[in-house]
Amino acid sequence: MSINWEAFRLTIELAVVVSAILLAVGLPLAYWVAFSRWHWKFLVEAVVALPIVLPPTVLGFYLLVALGSRSPLGRWWQSLTGHTLAFTFAGLVIGSILYSLPFAVQPFAASFSSVDRKLIAASSTLGASPIRTFRRVVVPLSMPGLVTGVALAFAHTMGEFGVVLMIGGNIPGVTRTVSIDIYDQVQASNYAGANGMALLLLIFCFVVLAIVYGLNRKRQDHKLWKVGSVD
Repeated sequence: MSINWEAFRLTIELAVVVSAILLAVGLPLAYWVAFSRWHWKFLVEAVVALPIVLPPTVLGFYLLVALGSRSPLGRWWQSLTGHTLAFTFAGLVIGSILYSLPFAVQPFAASFSSVDRKLIAASSTLGASPIRTFRRVVVPLSMPGLVTGVALAFAHTMGEFGVVLMIGGNIPGVTRTVSIDIYDQVQASNYAGANGMALLLLIFCFVVLAIVYGLNRKRQDHKLWKVGSVD
């Protein structure tokens, strides 16, 4: 079984960049979703969750149009760099952020919603600013959900196919990710090569998720042990 390490390295790089950006973008968005009392908030939640049910080719097609040379964004980017965002690594990052957004924001928001409001009110009463309350109260109590959200976004980006193919095509060393390489191997009837890449991706994603859920389980058991020792 042959392994395309270049495609694997590119996929890892893409997943790391996307996860980091989703952590920065998803935290404030999830906080707003969890605590906002806006009557039409459900519309924002629906937009965030849309990539879960929308076919990747549909999202990929509209992103391809939006990033292409005929769109204002595409023309602006082309005037700066000399090329469009489509069929570039930067284009893959943008598409992956949108496609993996709900896998980060929904666990973030769920963990924020589970924080006891009395603790947040107590922090405000003691004079802590909203940012300090978020950093010292909300984030520590929501850590399992935050870790899970980042891990899910990372693993989901690792296995993307439809959006990546539509936006990035198949350029070795630039946009050829693991999923695209597996597809090419199957198209060429190289099932041994496809099996090698698929098995590597399967094991890698399983290990990532197992570590995350194991750490969350250990953290939960530690909290229960502390409560039991107090009683």
